Amino acid sequence: MKKKIFIAAATLISFALQAQDSTKALDEVIVTANKFPNKVSLTGKVVTIISKEQIERSGSKDLSQLLNEQAGLFINGANSNSGKEKNIYLRGGKSEYTLIMIDGVPVYDPTGIGGNFDIRLLTTDNLERIEILKGSQSTLYGSDALAGVINVITKKASNKKLSITGSVFTASNNTIHTNTGLSGSNKNIDYQINASYFETEGINETEDTITTKHLSDNDGYIQQNISASFGFKPNKNIRIQPYVRFSKFDQSFDSDAFVDELDATSSNSNLQFGIKNEIKMGKLSLNLLYNCNRNDRSYIDDSVLSQNSPYYKFYKDTYNGIEHFAEGTVVYPINKYLTLTSGVDFRSSKSDYAYHVIPTSYYEYDLSRDSIKQHQMGFYSSLLINNNSGLTIELGGRFNKHSLYGNSTVFNFNPSFLINNQYKLFANISSGYKTPTLYQLYSIDGNKSLKPQHAINIEGGLQYYSTDNKTNGRITLYQRNTSDIITYDENYKYINQDKQLNSGVEIESNIVFDKSNSLKVFYSYTNGKVTTRENGKDTTYVNLIRQPKTVFGITLNSKLTKQLFCSIGINHTGIRKDYSYDPMTDENSEVELKSYTLCNVYAEYSLSKSKIKFFADVHNIFNTKFTEVYGYNTMGFNGSIGAKFNIL
Repeated sequence: MKKKIFIAAATLISFALQAQDSTKALDEVIVTANKFPNKVSLTGKVVTIISKEQIERSGSKDLSQLLNEQAGLFINGANSNSGKEKNIYLRGGKSEYTLIMIDGVPVYDPTGIGGNFDIRLLTTDNLERIEILKGSQSTLYGSDALAGVINVITKKASNKKLSITGSVFTASNNTIHTNTGLSGSNKNIDYQINASYFETEGINETEDTITTKHLSDNDGYIQQNISASFGFKPNKNIRIQPYVRFSKFDQSFDSDAFVDELDATSSNSNLQFGIKNEIKMGKLSLNLLYNCNRNDRSYIDDSVLSQNSPYYKFYKDTYNGIEHFAEGTVVYPINKYLTLTSGVDFRSSKSDYAYHVIPTSYYEYDLSRDSIKQHQMGFYSSLLINNNSGLTIELGGRFNKHSLYGNSTVFNFNPSFLINNQYKLFANISSGYKTPTLYQLYSIDGNKSLKPQHAINIEGGLQYYSTDNKTNGRITLYQRNTSDIITYDENYKYINQDKQLNSGVEIESNIVFDKSNSLKVFYSYTNGKVTTRENGKDTTYVNLIRQPKTVFGITLNSKLTKQLFCSIGINHTGIRKDYSYDPMTDENSEVELKSYTLCNVYAEYSLSKSKIKFFADVHNIFNTKFTEVYGYNTMGFNGSIGAKFNIL
């Protein structure tokens, strides 16, 4: 398998090292890698940036489809029905191994089995950029960052007193989307308000091929987002920013493969509010933040129109959770060679679960947040060392104290070396952890004796920059070894048991032919194996369920005239494995999902000095038939037309 990795790397390495980007990649500033603004050239961490320009030219794509076009990152469900789960697989890790952040604030779902935040609740309408930080990042970001971090960064307020932006589009399946944003600033006050609405009739998630009823209906989806933030700067050294965000979606869904449900619905809402404070005291910077995160989910199947399940005629699940997160971070440049970052964070979680089902007799259970709760506190520190010879080293560690299982520690060692401002060699050895979720600890299948899952991540590679700081290409090799993975025992109780080994290669490049034409290419190869205990013996098998080993993407951008921009993208997804469940035998059998290639086309026409842009966005133009989840449908040929505006 390693031979395949290096063959693929050798095939594309020369192409990658000739890559060009219109931005000055060497001097581009990122914030996620070190928790303070730092140039790409001064960190050895692997960061992928989705720029403001890419987001604005994403047309009708949602966040999952944008992320799905990045090396090493696969979103299962990105091309399925709008309401279908969007599961993040970063470098072969589980969905809950990737931490989601909004403007540097970690967000979780305290009600979920894995605790990971549902990216369906996020919209791209108000995003400035996205930074994807790969590899275990628990030193700075704590639990859940075993595979990496995705930091979605919202737009800054306009420097005008009032700026109005927005977009509207209509799409296939009776889809409509609208968005409006207001922002501005005046002296020491600024503000940002954004609201969006999305509604689609959707597609039929599954076709009924098992029962004799042959039911069929489209599974619709409605989403609403609203956010507001206000900045106050009483003097040049202090900035105070309170904010609030609310998002909600309602959907119809099909809960079983090949079985259509006409009356299964769900609702998911998320409310966040908090405050960020930035204080400068000489060279020292102090960042204080508090975030309250509330999730409410419900699932109802009253089985009036369709009674396909042999197990129930009615069920209703409700999940309500709240999480408080507070953090204080100090960044202190000791001198021009040394920068110290230290901090403390506190996370408290509570949740309620209620499950009601009617088979032949009524059964229910309710679990209250009075008993379903946990908290943890972390202390972390990182030292970044730079010298004039091009050597950069980051050393860091974290101590975490949990209310149930006790203490855990993690570390990172991240050296890089920049040669002649052209070649950057980098490596990263780091450990990560993920604490057990409330559901895994307290549910009917829970186990209060669970320990955190741990990972050791090793990665290294080469990045190239041209002397004019435009050419840029990167190749990365990685391996992650995860232990104490939480799984079920023979009595369907959660235990720490499995081990998982993931490895792979990523190649990313951009080629700018001239001022009007550019090409983006990426390739990623991921392999993974799980070792588990069965009948007292170790059993090893491939773990990449619904995840491809190989993904390849190419996007050609062309500015045909001063006003007309066009883009064509081709993405190939390799063979995947899934499971087919037989309710008669209560067993899973392995099935193979075929590889597929999708082609998307985007066109944009600008008017009035680019203040108004009309666009057309067509996905899967060849109407390719493919499967993301066994037994569920995906989007065929579909498209949208719309407009974006930026006035005042």
